[in-house]
Amino acid sequence: MFAAPAALFLALFSLFPLVQLLRMSVSDVSVSTLNESWEFTGTQNLETNLAGDAFGDATLNTVVFVSIVTVLGLAIGLAAAILLAKSGRWTGFILAMLVFIWALPPVVNGSVWKFLLGSTGLFNSVALDTGLRDQVIPFLFDDSIALYSVALVNAWAVVPFNALVFRAAIMGIPSEVFEAARMDGASRWGEIRHIVVPMVKPTTLVLTVLTVVYGFRSFDFIYVMTFGGPGTATTTLPFLGYVQAFVRFDFGLGASTAVVAVLMVVILAVLYARSVRREEAHS
Repeated sequence: MFAAPAALFLALFSLFPLVQLLRMSVSDVSVSTLNESWEFTGTQNLETNLAGDAFGDATLNTVVFVSIVTVLGLAIGLAAAILLAKSGRWTGFILAMLVFIWALPPVVNGSVWKFLLGSTGLFNSVALDTGLRDQVIPFLFDDSIALYSVALVNAWAVVPFNALVFRAAIMGIPSEVFEAARMDGASRWGEIRHIVVPMVKPTTLVLTVLTVVYGFRSFDFIYVMTFGGPGTATTTLPFLGYVQAFVRFDFGLGASTAVVAVLMVVILAVLYARSVRREEAHS
């Protein structure tokens, strides 16, 4: 009985929309037919997507984008957690700033970074005034670097959450383990490599999945900073689904794209569950 409200909430706001999304992906749904019975078209929407270049480009962009966000988000998050594991003079202030950055709405975050990376923004102003560059760096306007710029901003936004979780895991390691390692002559790098990294592995597995999911759903930053451009250089699968459904009003095609993105996340979740079972079996 206690779980019934939560189950009802999930059914209404998670399960039902997913079922509707699946139905829409195999139907012909447009503005004129949205409120009518949907004509079943099978795999036609998926075939249309696969036949076009936009879907393939968006898939590649998504893989690159999620990879950058995940690798940098985890690596920098772990490094920050190791540095902040010991209480110091500035630790409290830095932790408060991490919480502040993490709590910022993505639209606000993206707007600030769009200004910073703009032609007259902070980075270009410093580069031009110091003589490091004689031309502005087109962070968001060059199709060869725009995707990396937005991915770096997304990684920066997820680092605080990962750092806080990693820090909690590191602080949970018994101090006796580090004391024994120091008595055996272990260096600081040795402690990190042989104690910290292995003992936070379960946390790393969880954060990997959460960061990958975060990367897949990072629609806000792309919408605010580049709107999928220049051209389609920063168009990922979620953004392509949005454009197809709510700009071109081809809801069936957009739903088909969204289903593919969901399936990619589900596959990763299954792999994560298998790895957790393997860890539990060995422990």
